[in-house]
Amino acid sequence: MRNNRGFTLIELLVALALLVILTGALYGTYFSVTAARERGGLRMEARRELSSTLGGLHNEIASAYFYNKNELTHFVVLDRDSFGKPASVLEFTYIAPPRVSPAPSSDLTLVRYAIQEKEGVLTLTRESRDPYIDTSVKSYPYPVMDVVEGFLVECYDDSKWVKSWDTKLNTRLPKTVRVTVTLKGGEIFSSIVPLGMAPS
Repeated sequence: MRNNRGFTLIELLVALALLVILTGALYGTYFSVTAARERGGLRMEARRELSSTLGGLHNEIASAYFYNKNELTHFVVLDRDSFGKPASVLEFTYIAPPRVSPAPSSDLTLVRYAIQEKEGVLTLTRESRDPYIDTSVKSYPYPVMDVVEGFLVECYDDSKWVKSWDTKLNTRLPKTVRVTVTLKGGEIFSSIVPLGMAPS
């Protein structure tokens, strides 16, 4: 004789419970992998941003120009902090690469790097202009690194590292400049730029 009983209610409930457990495990794994991939992508983006910013800053500092008979050229580092974190201000003139734009310009650029704080978040900004162009034309800072924990600029003064420099007082460029950026999470990256051969 045939057995047409089918599944009992207990068997269906056990199968349903196993299905719920399996689905929950797959759901959790999927979102864990997705979150890890997003975190990895954000870290890679932060590293790419850091590499681009430090590389550009390194090249600009290496091209720093100061001539003590020209008031438009200078190299200034101000020692500042924001909530106990280093927030140096760096302003200097450097020899800029040739421009493609037909607009009038000189071969010098005045650049300023500084930290802006908004609601406890530190952002590294850059501002630049041609020092010979009409100074009434306002330049605006723009973010080059969105979230940093610190921006420290130090200058080597023959015997020691100092956190402040002003060519009006020192009458020359520093021998070496060290830029240290601290990322969120505490990772620290530095770039050291020798300026021993720079004109002054």
